Amino acid sequence: MTFKKIVTVALVASVALTAVNAEELKGRGASFPGPVYKAWTAEYFGATGKKVNYTPTGSGDGIKSIKKRMVDFAGSDKPLKPKKLREAKLYMFPSVVGSIVLAYNIEGVKDGELKLSRAAIDAIFSGKATHWDDAVIAKENTGLKLPHAPITTCVRADKSGTTYNFTYFLNKINPDIKVSKKPTWKAAKVVAGKSNSGVSANIQQIKNSIGYIEYSYKTKLGLPAAQVENKEGKFINPTVKSFQDAAKYASWTADNDFYAVIGDPAGATSYPIVAATFILLPEEKVESNKEVTAFIDWAYKNGDKAASELGYVPLPASTKDEVRKYWEAKKIK
Repeated sequence: MTFKKIVTVALVASVALTAVNAEELKGRGASFPGPVYKAWTAEYFGATGKKVNYTPTGSGDGIKSIKKRMVDFAGSDKPLKPKKLREAKLYMFPSVVGSIVLAYNIEGVKDGELKLSRAAIDAIFSGKATHWDDAVIAKENTGLKLPHAPITTCVRADKSGTTYNFTYFLNKINPDIKVSKKPTWKAAKVVAGKSNSGVSANIQQIKNSIGYIEYSYKTKLGLPAAQVENKEGKFINPTVKSFQDAAKYASWTADNDFYAVIGDPAGATSYPIVAATFILLPEEKVESNKEVTAFIDWAYKNGDKAASELGYVPLPASTKDEVRKYWEAKKIK
């Protein structure tokens, strides 16, 4: 082969590789929706042949990555206020609703047997309760044999939207607890793990531990989770039905880029720790934005079954239509 032919072949290969890479959308961020995004991207590839790579690195990393234009889109469980979006030249819209459960590892205590009042949750995560048989926990669990063992609290090591939404709930109970993606925990014994999978693994491995994780991680690992007292004073098991009841109280509007925090909703049957997760797009990336919204639109139309099976709550049809109007207004559809 002559040098000229080698150069020609190399150029053709380079163009082909560029074309292939251009079709691969890259996203990263929130681990909260990681399982459903994994299902959606796999099904989308099977249906369209288009590849979407999403890496669940945490909401903090996702926000950082999209601000630096390192990815085509980012996932965040912490919604950004309109002013912050404008400063970073970003668009934002919701993709799905999920829930945060309090999973535990206590010998002899099965799934759903532990009841945690709002006072008990505050006591555990603020360090006021240090042992499982503390009076504030035992009060609602007279039928359980809780050990006189130190409580290990499993939390996130990274900046996390799951943490943001969990501390939002804690703040509703105790205003002294600040809403944060990475707070300074005052619990007696704290072990930190990266992403929802890291926290889940710590709970699974550490006896007498408790931690906050997204529901699908609980179901995947078979971890027991507590009934949680909602704002109506009812103890609610984490179930898809109780998540759906809570999600009804979400209020969305395109006028403020769908900024909303659902945590601690009203309703006697509502599970109290629910959260929406969001997609962030860079304003100037018109063509890749159209590819991302095509993927999400496909998921809106075809992904509800996978979302529900994993324990998420699909957005109502009316919300999906509002998001589509938002895309059209921003010229990203």
